[in-house]
Amino acid sequence: AAHAALARLARERPVTLVTQNVDDLHERAGSAEVIHMHGELLVATCADCAHRWPAPAVMAPDDPCPACGRPATRPDIVWFGEIPRHMPRILSRLSGATLFVVIGSSGEVYPAAGFVDKAAAMGIPTVEINLEPTGRRGLFDEALHGPATEVVPAWVDRLLGQGGCAPAAPGG
Repeated sequence: AAHAALARLARERPVTLVTQNVDDLHERAGSAEVIHMHGELLVATCADCAHRWPAPAVMAPDDPCPACGRPATRPDIVWFGEIPRHMPRILSRLSGATLFVVIGSSGEVYPAAGFVDKAAAMGIPTVEINLEPTGRRGLFDEALHGPATEVVPAWVDRLLGQGGCAPAAPGG
């Protein structure tokens, strides 16, 4: 329900959806544009030439890359110590945001954990949506807590002005 609500929001408003998750739940819910900063489980990548392709059901490190032929196949997943994907694009989108929302994150893993600091420094309203308050709760202008399957659809309804409630913060 949360993924479907975010897809609905993206159809109604300009939204940049950045996820640390490696699954395709956003896409299956109908989100057209998702930035996967930690890679995608259903994608393979070449450790030599960085070519990406749909991951086969069974994959081995010595499988040849379809682009360069080198035996350097791996899952398209950012491992600990590696730099997340698409950082310039994410930071560019953040600098143009009118609302910054974190959903279902501990807020402890950097560099993503630092995005709220950047948003706040730029005067962008910030919202935390999480099952429970995090240790970073004080950095957000608004906090909504409870199961994402309930809280996110209600928040999207409110943001879109449905259900008789006005938006809590400017959308974007």
